[in-house]
Amino acid sequence: MKPLFSFLLILSFISCDQAQKKSNNSKIDPSYNPEAQLEKLGIQLPEVSAPVANYVRAVKTGNLLFLSGSGPKKADGSYITGKVGADLTIEQGYEAARITGINHLATLKAELGDLKRVKRIVKVLGMVNSSTEFTDQPKVINGFSDLMVEVFGERGKHARSAVGMASLPIGIAVEIELIVEVE
Repeated sequence: MKPLFSFLLILSFISCDQAQKKSNNSKIDPSYNPEAQLEKLGIQLPEVSAPVANYVRAVKTGNLLFLSGSGPKKADGSYITGKVGADLTIEQGYEAARITGINHLATLKAELGDLKRVKRIVKVLGMVNSSTEFTDQPKVINGFSDLMVEVFGERGKHARSAVGMASLPIGIAVEIELIVEVE
């Protein structure tokens, strides 16, 4: 009799634990709507273009989505190029990082179908094409980070590195990689 009681007690605990986990997962914030936030900000996501070399735009493993480095491709197909601190100001670099963020949001939307599936922006690596004396790379990458928080709220806050580079592909001003936790 005791083994049966112990088994039923353990089964009851497991069942309660699973119900609690399910309950926690179903607590969805009804105000969380990144796509509505984009509309409110007046941001229209561009079409996602094919990769320019032998790689893919994103790789999902488990609940993480790794986005390849992307640059500041404008709506007309051209890129913001130049070295921040020589050819571009901090403000122009900031705008390049923001445009790169919009491009990453387009990739996320293409991969996930719905930006509500973003649970958290986890990690950002921001690379700034900068002159040797330029040391304000974090101020440039804030263009990306600020956008993520504007769109995703607290879920957009992330760990980050912002580093200077001697050059970037085709002379782009910034390149940014992204890791995202998804539903």
